[in-house]
Amino acid sequence: MKPNPVVVVSFPVDTETRTLLDRELGESSRLIFLKDLDGSERRRAALESADILMSFVLGREIPSPELVLLKNLKFFQSLLAGVDALPFALMPKGAVLCSNAGAWAEPLAEHALCMALALGKNLLPLHAKLACGEFDNNRESLWFRKSTAAVIGFGGIGKAVARLFRCLGMEIRAVNTTGRSTEPVDWIGTLDDLEAAVRDAHVVVLSLPLTRRTRGMIGKRELEWMRNDAILVNVARGALIQEKALYDHLKAHPAFRAGIDTWWIEPPTHGEFRTDHPFFELENVLGSPHNSNLVNGIFPVALKSALGNVRRFLAGEPPLGVVDPADYLEA
Repeated sequence: MKPNPVVVVSFPVDTETRTLLDRELGESSRLIFLKDLDGSERRRAALESADILMSFVLGREIPSPELVLLKNLKFFQSLLAGVDALPFALMPKGAVLCSNAGAWAEPLAEHALCMALALGKNLLPLHAKLACGEFDNNRESLWFRKSTAAVIGFGGIGKAVARLFRCLGMEIRAVNTTGRSTEPVDWIGTLDDLEAAVRDAHVVVLSLPLTRRTRGMIGKRELEWMRNDAILVNVARGALIQEKALYDHLKAHPAFRAGIDTWWIEPPTHGEFRTDHPFFELENVLGSPHNSNLVNGIFPVALKSALGNVRRFLAGEPPLGVVDPADYLEA
């Protein structure tokens, strides 16, 4: 890395964020805030000089035609944990690309727990009955103690989910890329062991990235592996699940429940929210608008995590959350 490398920040910053960035990176690099620049020539010069780029939602901040200007880029740091929306084919070859893995884990885990609890305790349908004057106090709910949670994707988010579920006395099964973890679990395997992970599990949580391999990984066969009264919670990406298969399974198995925070068609990536099947007519669905990570005070936490990774790269240390474009590009 050359002395005083150029770090371009493409997302808007307030005074507090600017001060933090200056304090953390100002002495070791030259910071350029893209939103400060007026005129296409100044913007072009900044992108051409960038050694490091920090981005929040890259597609909104730098249009695709401008990405070719990043010809000297050596390191890209996303503030987001999921990077499936990155235009990998347009990213500079040879640049190290990093997600902000685990930075948003704790609020996501809380959200997964809340969805599982609400569904397991039948809170929505019982509330609806009360509102109609029906006092149904005979409906059993899930006793989470000594039940089983399968956490599919055991990175930062999955581990945070497991810690919360373990507090309820749940048995933890985990799936990751290696089949190994230092985090306490009762069973661990890889995606090749998915059937063993989800079969008989009371709760299944999806917390893994959307890649070529994981896209559509939960379909009719995989849903049929699960208990008829299982709870499926998705706080990762909608496209991990085949939409029609999930709708058909929910309709055919009323005791099966799904908590969906991430959808197949969402405004940030598609310009609209839409489902191709009437999920909200079903009693056994609980939805939220992909806001599981949105809690007061989380942005500074995520920013500091990203900054720590940039500092590691500047110091010549191995960065965290490195992603391989081959995992995302179509073959």
